[in-house]
Amino acid sequence: MSVIVITQNEEHHIEACLRSAHFADQLVVLDSGSTDATRELALALGAEVSENADWQGFGTQKNRALALANREWVLCLDADERLTPALQKEIAAAIKAPAFQAYSFPRLSSYCGQYMRHSGWYPDRVTRLFRRGAAQFSSDLVHEKLLTHEAVGQLKGVLLHDSFASLESVLDKVNRYSTAGAKQRFDKGQSASLAGAVLHGLWAFIRTYVLRRGFLDGRMGLVLAISNAEGTYYRYLKLWLLCRQHLAAREADNTSDARVPR
Repeated sequence: MSVIVITQNEEHHIEACLRSAHFADQLVVLDSGSTDATRELALALGAEVSENADWQGFGTQKNRALALANREWVLCLDADERLTPALQKEIAAAIKAPAFQAYSFPRLSSYCGQYMRHSGWYPDRVTRLFRRGAAQFSSDLVHEKLLTHEAVGQLKGVLLHDSFASLESVLDKVNRYSTAGAKQRFDKGQSASLAGAVLHGLWAFIRTYVLRRGFLDGRMGLVLAISNAEGTYYRYLKLWLLCRQHLAAREADNTSDARVPR
């Protein structure tokens, strides 16, 4: 089995990630220009480390990493994820006697030090184990998906996701992902309004805290619902601003054309 991981400045996570996949035949790390010790730590653990700093989004980068895998089965992990012992055993058994071409498993994510078991965060099933050639990743900038036409089996072991160690990391990701999400929607021809941005943000809070029972996660459930609302609001606000800038540029071009003597 090949394990593929894409990285950038993940020295705090990469060791735990790769150690949890110690039973793999091949460890592939595709780095996008780390300035910390990510690559050195990965090399020390026996990983095959390559670099491609031409960042075109998570989906494209993961497909590049997939192209470096040379075993029959592929397991894709994010650098801040790690396999539990129960999931390790299930994966080993699944690829030894496969009943499916791809498998999903539940992911349990932490938020500022607390694992969130509600709020729409669990069980967050992700399809990450597949026979090479049976699947590939979408080309999305963010929130990429594994695409396959095969039936997907379900494993029970849990994948741990140390997603947000601090509020600073939350705010950083909200900013980066809302920018990428806005650009992705703009490139697809979507538009937004200021009122729509506010309403989308409000709906994200209601969905997270009420419908997905975020209140059962205690105070951190409220904090998470608010940050989800902010992320959604900023995504649509940035999309609205992109549309305004594009419209202003078009109007300026038309005005300039109108002044050209004929």
